[in-house]
Amino acid sequence: MIRALVLLIGLSLAGFSDDFDGKIFCGYQGWFRCGGDGGEVGWRHYGGAEGPTDENTGIDIWPEVAEIDRRYDTRLRKADGSTAQVFSSLDQQTVRTHFRWMREYGIDGAFLQRFGTETRDPRFRETLDTVLQNVSTAAAAEGREWSLMYDASGLKPGELGALRDDLEHLLETKRLDVSAANYGKYRGKPLLTTWGIGFGDRETDLDEWSAWIDHLHEQGFAVMLGVPYYWRTLDRDCIRDPRLHEVIAKADVVSPWAVGRFGTPDDAARLGREVVKKDLAWCQERKQGYLPVVFPGFSWHNLMKSRGTDAKFDQIPRLGGRFLWSQAVAAKNAGCRSVYVAMFDEMDEGTAIFKFDPDPPAGPPFLHEKEVPGDRYLRVCGAIGEWLRGERGAGWPDF
Repeated sequence: MIRALVLLIGLSLAGFSDDFDGKIFCGYQGWFRCGGDGGEVGWRHYGGAEGPTDENTGIDIWPEVAEIDRRYDTRLRKADGSTAQVFSSLDQQTVRTHFRWMREYGIDGAFLQRFGTETRDPRFRETLDTVLQNVSTAAAAEGREWSLMYDASGLKPGELGALRDDLEHLLETKRLDVSAANYGKYRGKPLLTTWGIGFGDRETDLDEWSAWIDHLHEQGFAVMLGVPYYWRTLDRDCIRDPRLHEVIAKADVVSPWAVGRFGTPDDAARLGREVVKKDLAWCQERKQGYLPVVFPGFSWHNLMKSRGTDAKFDQIPRLGGRFLWSQAVAAKNAGCRSVYVAMFDEMDEGTAIFKFDPDPPAGPPFLHEKEVPGDRYLRVCGAIGEWLRGERGAGWPDF
């Protein structure tokens, strides 16, 4: 009894409940569209209006589609001359396959990304609604959690009302059922995340964000905020306004964006001590949850080239999964019991952890690590979950 009481007190002080403890989550973009997929918006996120080509490709990772029923031809060819194919997030079986992989490899749940700018266009919102339904259905079928994450990128001060309007649309049309058993909860309340407050490369109306958080609380939601990596010290990627802390303190969970902020296992270990541990302490003092972001690597060479900008290929090397693993070890050593992996299907910036094609098409460069199987990063994520729960040690897993 005493031991159980001590454990419960420890969880409370750390800002986590059983809703998060020992779990590994991932972000799910669900933003890939193809010509002919029924969405009436054409190709999206693969390249230009005709899909990926030698001259215009928007992704740095090529997806594995062998288990996908509905595949779409591209203009790229593989080494054997066959047509390179991709998937659309609008297809239910595709999303079901992705969530099956989450179950098979031990990923507990996903945060579905929903971009506020796209909710204002009926054509795009319709496809977003389809993806949301796909995710809800797939998560229930595969026994995975999921919850909604709004991304405020592109919304200017005064435009957060687009999120309020969209949430009202989802709730009134019953497209979003937060009472479902597998919809993500935090401290007994349905969780809704909004990403994008306080970043130094965009304007932030803190009063507007504060009102949005109040509105979500009034609607019965627990609120998670996606914040800059250096939110606590108000420097580097963060605005310098100390009022940001007042707004962040109103949230139930804080999740700093780590992608691209460091690039080696040594960096991960150092920042785990210097940043993550102190972040967690700040949240503990305010009885808030804290969900650190980890990522496998970073590369957006093709995406930037398609926009007329040069960017180094394989900018942050994956090291066969060791970079991702090092961040999870650092997070737990800092006192965290859960992590958020960015991202499951983010091929644009080379952070995807789902199955990749070990034989990508010729032409544009695609991330390809010799002797690394296509499911390596799913396996690493499964091992991270075991590490968080104390079912394995901090040593590199023997795959």
